[in-house]
Amino acid sequence: MAEVADAGRCHAAVRLRGGAVEGSVAYLRAGQGAPVVLIHGVGMHADVWRPQVRVLAAHHDVISMDMPGHGESTLPPDPARLEDYGEAVVGLLDALGIQRAALVGHSMGALVAMQVALRHPARVTRLVAMNAVFCRPPELKRAVEARADELDQKGVAASIDPTLARWFGDPVPDGLVEASALTRAALEQVRPEGYRLTYRLFASSDAVFAEALRQLVPPALFFTAEHDANSSPAMSLEMAARAPGGRAEILAGARHMMALTHPDAVNRSLLAFLAEAQAPAASLARAEP
Repeated sequence: MAEVADAGRCHAAVRLRGGAVEGSVAYLRAGQGAPVVLIHGVGMHADVWRPQVRVLAAHHDVISMDMPGHGESTLPPDPARLEDYGEAVVGLLDALGIQRAALVGHSMGALVAMQVALRHPARVTRLVAMNAVFCRPPELKRAVEARADELDQKGVAASIDPTLARWFGDPVPDGLVEASALTRAALEQVRPEGYRLTYRLFASSDAVFAEALRQLVPPALFFTAEHDANSSPAMSLEMAARAPGGRAEILAGARHMMALTHPDAVNRSLLAFLAEAQAPAASLARAEP
C-alpha cells in the first residue's frame, strides 16, 4: 500500500470494519532496528510521543501513529469498535511491510495494543500497556460514562479544563506546566467527532479483555503511575496477574501523562523491557522518577 509524505507525516492506506471501510493512518517514523509502534491515548496525536521517539529511535525503528479519528488519520465508522482501531494498527504494519513489532500504547492506546496482541499474537513481539484501564469500579465507571455524555452534549471545549485537572492536578504543579500546555494544545486541536467516538468507546471497553488476558501470548508490561486514580496501580497489577507473561511496574510520584512528565524514567523502563529476550512471569517492579 502506498504512503505519501505530508507536513512531517506519512500516510498509509488501511481498511477498517473487516475490510469494508477504506481509510488512512498518519504516522511519524524514525530510527532503525526492531520495530516499535507507539499508540497514543484519546484526544492526543502522534507527536505526544516525541520524548520517547528521540530516545527509542537510537535502537529501534519507531512508528508513532495517529489513531483513527485523531491527528491526520481518518475517522472510524460510527459507532466505533475496538476492532477498527486494531485493524488500523495491523493495516499500518502491512503497509510498511512489517511482519512483527512491539506495541506501546497509552490509555486508550493500551486497549488498542491489547486488542492487536490478543487478535493477532503472531504480529506482536512485546506489549507495553501504559496507564491502562481495567474493570473500573462502579464509581469510576459512572464517572467516565458521565464524561462521555457531557462530551456529546457540551463538546470538546467544555471538557478540557476538567481533563487537565484529572491528569495533572488543579492547580497544575510548577514542574508540570509545560507538559500540561502541550496536552491542552492537543485537546484544542482534536477533531470533535473523532474525540467523541473514541471517548465513548473508551468509556465502555475497560472490561472487554477481563478473561482474554489469560490467553495473552506476547510478554507484557503493564506500566502505570502511582497517582493515576483512573488507570490505577491496582488495575495494572491485576492485568499482570492474569497475563501469562505479564508484569506490572508503577512509576512513583507520577500521574496519567507520565510519558510527558517523567520521560527519562519512562524511557529507561521501555528500553529495558524492549531489550529483554524474555519477560519473566508476573512480577512487580517499582521505578523512581
